[in-house]
Amino acid sequence: MSKEKIVMCEDLADIMPPEYQELVATATFGKQDRGWKDIGTSKELIEQHSLCAGCPESIAFRYILASLPAPEDTVFVGSTGCTSLVFPHVAVHNIHSLFGNQNAIASGLKRALAARFPDREKDVVVLAGDGATVDIGLDMTMQSWFRLEKFTTICFDNELYANTGGQESGLMQKGFVAKMAPKGKTFEKVKLAEIAREAGCAYVAVLTVSKPNRVEQVIKNAIFVAREIGPTFVQLYTPCILEIGKQSMEGLDEMKDSETIGGRFVQKEYITEEAQKLLDVIKEETKARKKAAKAAKKPVNA
Repeated sequence: MSKEKIVMCEDLADIMPPEYQELVATATFGKQDRGWKDIGTSKELIEQHSLCAGCPESIAFRYILASLPAPEDTVFVGSTGCTSLVFPHVAVHNIHSLFGNQNAIASGLKRALAARFPDREKDVVVLAGDGATVDIGLDMTMQSWFRLEKFTTICFDNELYANTGGQESGLMQKGFVAKMAPKGKTFEKVKLAEIAREAGCAYVAVLTVSKPNRVEQVIKNAIFVAREIGPTFVQLYTPCILEIGKQSMEGLDEMKDSETIGGRFVQKEYITEEAQKLLDVIKEETKARKKAAKAAKKPVNA
C-alpha cells in the first residue's frame, strides 16, 4: 500500500465513500516524520473501533498507527483478543493469527517479505494481549527472540484476560481479585521485559500510553532497531477499565497512577550498545534533516 495505490479513478470519485475520499486526500503515507501530532489534522489509519468506550487500547492503537515510520510498508500480525476487534478497521495490512502463534506467523512473514521485496524494507509488527504473548504464546514468542527475528513485538498488557470475562494472566498483579479469579492471583507478575532482554531482544521498553510523545518515540525506536539489528519488544499498560471496576473516563488516571515513582509501569528501556549506536545515528540524521528543512523555509534577504 502506498499513496500512489490509493489514488482514485476520477470517473468513480463521486461514488466513493467519504471516508475513503478523506483517506486519499490527507493520509500520511510517505510522510517521513509522521507522528502522533498528525492525529486530528490528517486522516488517521483507524477510522473507528468496536472497543469499549474509554478503552486505553483504543488510545494505544491510535498512537501506534500514527507512529509507524512507513505504514504503507508495514504488516501487523494480531492474535485473538480485544485487539482482533480493531484490526478490521485499520488501514494497514494485517494478519489475524491463531491464539498464541503470532510470533511464529510473523517469523515466516518477515522472511517471505524479505525474499519477495529484497530492495524494499518491510516492517512486521506483532500486536497481541498478555494472554497471547506471555501465557499461551510464550513458547513461540521466546523462540522468535532466540532466533533473533527482525520484527517488533508489542504486548498490550491488560493484566488479565479482558475479552473473556476477567481470568488471571501471567501478567496480572499478585493478589489481584478479578471476576473469574475470585481468590486472587497467587504468584508475582511475570517479568516479561526481563525475559525479552535475556532472550535476545536488542531494544525493550515498558510504559503506559498516557503520553503520546513517549509512545511515538518508543515505537519508532523499536521498529528502527528491528530493521537493522534484531528483535525488539514493547510492553504497554492498557488496563481493562471494565474488568478493574473503573469508569470509562478513568483509564487515563489509572495509567498515570501506575507510572508514578515506585509504580509498576514507570517507563524503562533496555538498549544494547549496538542498538544505541544506531539510534544515535538516526537521531543526528533526523536533527540535521529538520534543521535543513527549517533553513530552506527562511526567506532569503535581498
